[in-house]
Amino acid sequence: MPHATPHTDTTTAELDSVLRGGPFHVALRAAIAARGLPLQRVQHHLSRHGVKVGVTSLSYWQQGARRPQRPESLRAVRALEEILQLPEESLIRLLADSGDQAADRSPAGRSYRSLVEASGVLAGLLAELGVTRDNGLHTLAHHERVLIGAHRELAERESHHIVRAHRDGVDRFVAVHHGDPGSAPARMTVHALENCRTGRIRLQQDTGVLAAELLFDTRLRAGDTFLFRYAVEDGTAGVSREYVHGADSPGGQYALQVCFDAGVLPARCHRFTQYSAAAPRGGHQELAVSDLHRSVHLVEPRLRSGYVGIGWDWD
Repeated sequence: MPHATPHTDTTTAELDSVLRGGPFHVALRAAIAARGLPLQRVQHHLSRHGVKVGVTSLSYWQQGARRPQRPESLRAVRALEEILQLPEESLIRLLADSGDQAADRSPAGRSYRSLVEASGVLAGLLAELGVTRDNGLHTLAHHERVLIGAHRELAERESHHIVRAHRDGVDRFVAVHHGDPGSAPARMTVHALENCRTGRIRLQQDTGVLAAELLFDTRLRAGDTFLFRYAVEDGTAGVSREYVHGADSPGGQYALQVCFDAGVLPARCHRFTQYSAAAPRGGHQELAVSDLHRSVHLVEPRLRSGYVGIGWDWD
């Protein structure tokens, strides 16, 4: 541990303050100063954690000239929290907040807290249904169609899945719907549209999460393929500004189409990606709204774990 200096108390007070309010680069600089570590030593400690980051990158990060975004860089930020003896997630959360302010043009979008809370709630709902996140199915293709209604609300979501079983005996799929802030899962309706029927439904009102069993009429064997389609009728929340799809593990092709009611076309649309709930958003790309079809879409040839979505501005 470094020897204390007359500035230790002041530095620690500054660190506590910026860890609460940010921004990220100021908090990182204060944390490094509080521990009395030169950047070369920080780099050395990172390498011992199996993470390679250059001294130049570290310097840019603490100056605010660059922001960690790549998966390896985010691993480094988590390692820095341990190396600099900071509370878990303290730097990551500041990074997510700064990423939202810098890149997210949808102020009512999914926050770090809402995504984490929804993930925890989902684990509980799956436990109630007696299933795990590994449902025995690998996604070959998943196509979603989201309808934004006349009052700018998320009115409905339809999903078409093509899957392959990787173990014997799979006979169901648990569909998950995360409504917009203020949604009411108790007033949502699940429709089994093709090759499935609705089973048990569990929900959590505060987070807007609904989990529904979709039962197959056959038991799949390992290697069997299957396709099914369902929809969730929502329309229970206020103005919608984005749709986010989350995946725990890599999958096949993913396509998302967002369709708007004729009277409520947005001013702008964009796609984005997010490696984790705590990571800043990246991969921004403008999407042109078709006046004829009143829709935008994205296609991921091979879905990665994390989040991908479409956001839009009404003004």
